[in-house]
Amino acid sequence: MANDEKLAPWEELRELIERSDTERLTRFLEELGTAEMARAISRLAQNDQSRLLGLLDPSEAAELIEDVAEVQAVDMIAELPPERAAAIVEELPSDRRADLLAQLGSSESEAILDEMEPAEARDARQLLAYPSDCAGGLMITEFLAYRAEQTVTDVRQDLERNRERYAGYDVQYLYVLGEAEALVGVLRMRDLLFPSSGARLDSLMIRSPISVPAELPIEELERVFDEHHLFGVPVVDGAQRLLGVVLPEAVEEHLRKRAVRQVLGISGIVGGEELRTLPLHVRSGRRLSWLSLNVVLNLIAASVIASYQDTIAAVITLAVFLPIISDMSGCSGNQAVAVSMRELTLGLVKPRELARVLAKESSLGIVNGLALGSLLGTVAYLWQGNVWLGAVVGAALALNTLVSVSLGGVLPLVLRRLGLDPALVSGPVLTTVTDMCGFFLLLSFATTVLPRLA
Repeated sequence: MANDEKLAPWEELRELIERSDTERLTRFLEELGTAEMARAISRLAQNDQSRLLGLLDPSEAAELIEDVAEVQAVDMIAELPPERAAAIVEELPSDRRADLLAQLGSSESEAILDEMEPAEARDARQLLAYPSDCAGGLMITEFLAYRAEQTVTDVRQDLERNRERYAGYDVQYLYVLGEAEALVGVLRMRDLLFPSSGARLDSLMIRSPISVPAELPIEELERVFDEHHLFGVPVVDGAQRLLGVVLPEAVEEHLRKRAVRQVLGISGIVGGEELRTLPLHVRSGRRLSWLSLNVVLNLIAASVIASYQDTIAAVITLAVFLPIISDMSGCSGNQAVAVSMRELTLGLVKPRELARVLAKESSLGIVNGLALGSLLGTVAYLWQGNVWLGAVVGAALALNTLVSVSLGGVLPLVLRRLGLDPALVSGPVLTTVTDMCGFFLLLSFATTVLPRLA
């Protein structure tokens, strides 16, 4: 290669890894910037990625792990020996640490936890015990808490003694604990600036601060932050003991990740986020798992057409309207799915409110079904000059729109109650049912009045 030809970042990174040039490697990663560094690392072979983490200081490796996609970070950590992985994981913020360990296999995560410092491992296991979409699963355990009887001088001295350790904390508030470690108050950092050194914390604190239980779902957390505009919300157990703090950024990040998973699920990519740097068999499996199911569902829908092939042969015009009825009904049903998904996310509807949602959607389905059915029926009549054809087509679309809208409204609620992902399952189920129902309605109506259509 010519001397003046510049290497691609990942090629230069690969050379530095091969030479084990730790000093130059660290400097090169800093020069790349976050986005370009993530791209360069993604182009490395898996063994080079593991070697890269092995060459860096654990704190530097942890910073790198935070800057790459989560699915990639999991693969990189999984390839390391447990003791090396533990050293890196310990340097991560507690919430990021729990997310990473949760994505690993149980045996891999346990091996890493066994190598961690006992206190760090205990905190990690506490976070792993909670679902990822509730306050306990989103909280961090890096916070500052003091006893109510301590003074301003005590706090200032503690901050000075632990300056380096606390520098990595996201400190906006100080929490005040009473009997049995129960949360009794909160202090803003500025509350320590002006009072006398001997002032007790319980004389300065904001009493009965807003707190949330560890089991509070993320939708409720989002509302808490929207209503109160806090920099952090303390998480407590049943005895009001302080467990951790949820930051608004953690809620926003989790909701963003959930939106990405929903988009991937609706697009037919299951099993998590997909990057083109993942192994071929992993990417293929994630796509085929949905596509294979879709083949089966489409065969079921097609079986309805096969059972009415004589009717289609007699009135070939019906074949033109089959995909139209299927597509229009599917669009109507997907609109209802989208509204139910949004209301579930915002907490405006609960999975048990099936009757209310069904009543709302069925009334809309009747109105829209009559409008769309009349429109398509008129088109069919004007095209073929057969009023019976117009009536059959119009009635089939009207009834199928009612079915699809009603089903689309309640399906996400039913799936949520069953513990399934509505974003992933609603689409295939709705498509299959509306196709089968649409085909059946059109062809059965046509069979009934076949002599008037031929």
